[in-house]
Amino acid sequence: MFRIGLTGGIGSGKSLVADLLMRRGVPVVDADAVAHALTAPGGAAMPAIRQAFGDTVIRPDGALDRDVMRSLIFSDQSLRVRLEALLHPMIYNEMKRQAALAQGPYAVFAVPLLVESGRWRDRVQRICVVDCEPATQVARVQVRSGLTPEVIERIMSAQATRDDRLAAADDVVFNGADTSLDELAASVDALHDKWLALAAQR
Repeated sequence: MFRIGLTGGIGSGKSLVADLLMRRGVPVVDADAVAHALTAPGGAAMPAIRQAFGDTVIRPDGALDRDVMRSLIFSDQSLRVRLEALLHPMIYNEMKRQAALAQGPYAVFAVPLLVESGRWRDRVQRICVVDCEPATQVARVQVRSGLTPEVIERIMSAQATRDDRLAAADDVVFNGADTSLDELAASVDALHDKWLALAAQR
């Protein structure tokens, strides 16, 4: 099956693009959704996270306390590396399992840290980046999550730069502050047609 890697910085609208593709019948395997399932109450990753980080990162219901973990990993790079080393193989294995069940000419792998990980270039045939202005990222995340601009800037600084993402892209969907939903949907339609044609050539 033809494989597309979909990525973008926080607040870029990657999830919205993924939703638009799913409405067109495209199988989308979402790394964020897998990570949430792994770290939910009873999630497969929780015993290892408790062992590695202790009870302070566990909510009373047994799920990962994302706010506490976010504070930890942004204050200590080594803790972020430890969490990623624990979670990323589990996320990839589950994504691979889901992809094996997918049907259609092509599948999309939505991965926030696709460029940063360095592991996805060989796993997909094309990389699509959802792009917007950095100020728009901050504004969107503030509205969505209530995080302060300082916290959002820290998260963004831990991600690939806009230039690095665009340099890695085979395709770009621009979703700036002035991009309407209709314009975004038209961009997604154009890419969908392009990827169907490429998949048919394989």
